[in-house]
Amino acid sequence: MTQNDPTGATLSAAHSVLVRAAAVVALIGLWQMLVLAEFWPPVVLPGPGRVWDQLITASDAGNGQGGYAGSTVAERLAVSLRRVGYGSAYGIVIGVGLGLVMGLVPLVRAVAEPFVTFLRALPPLAYLSLLVIWFGIDEEPKVYLLVVAAFPPVAVATAAAVTGVNRQYVEAAHALGATRLGVVATVVLPASAPEILTGVRLAVGVAYSSVVAAETVNGADGIGGMVLNAQRYNQTSVVLLGLVVIGVTGLLIDTAVLALHRAVSPWRGRA
Repeated sequence: MTQNDPTGATLSAAHSVLVRAAAVVALIGLWQMLVLAEFWPPVVLPGPGRVWDQLITASDAGNGQGGYAGSTVAERLAVSLRRVGYGSAYGIVIGVGLGLVMGLVPLVRAVAEPFVTFLRALPPLAYLSLLVIWFGIDEEPKVYLLVVAAFPPVAVATAAAVTGVNRQYVEAAHALGATRLGVVATVVLPASAPEILTGVRLAVGVAYSSVVAAETVNGADGIGGMVLNAQRYNQTSVVLLGLVVIGVTGLLIDTAVLALHRAVSPWRGRA
């Protein structure tokens, strides 16, 4: 099979999809087997069928409860995705900007790197209370929490990518008369794009995994709020439903970012 043979790529993609589908089916089968074995009572581990029924019920706005506690699963997911979208977008912009400056100016990197590393080490719940004190209990602390969670991975990846750009490319651009800004735009950023997108992928994942923490404060209208509310009343099937929804949508988002990564750097091969 040659490099230009699209059939091999198609077969490889189809094989990958089949393998992943088989893994999901196997996981659901194992889940059902554990339920049938009755290792735990149904209130602790409900079966896949019960979680599916809960999805149907919670998606029906006319069930007398407006879905679940006044909102359907789709409405709650939209609210959470909006928060993640804003938080990730702001975090990525800040992270790329700061990382670019860190990579280009050693003094800035020496000053900012410990601060960025410090934030990376903090779990979201550690600074959520501080954000609530500063910004109240409306949308601001939720979005700011996701911003703080998202920007360190992008900043670190961008700084590392910029410092790793081949100096010969930069010198060649200067020799051809490019300005410093032109070198950054035409050489540094294109060469750094794959690593930056890797940081973006990590940042979006961190932000999305932090949405449940963000919605512990006045976030009952989101999917994380649904999980927290169900936990209070031992509604295990609703908790599992929320986790499945978060996991599946997170996987779809990650797949989209990975597709963008492959489009920008096809020479890197398939991850």
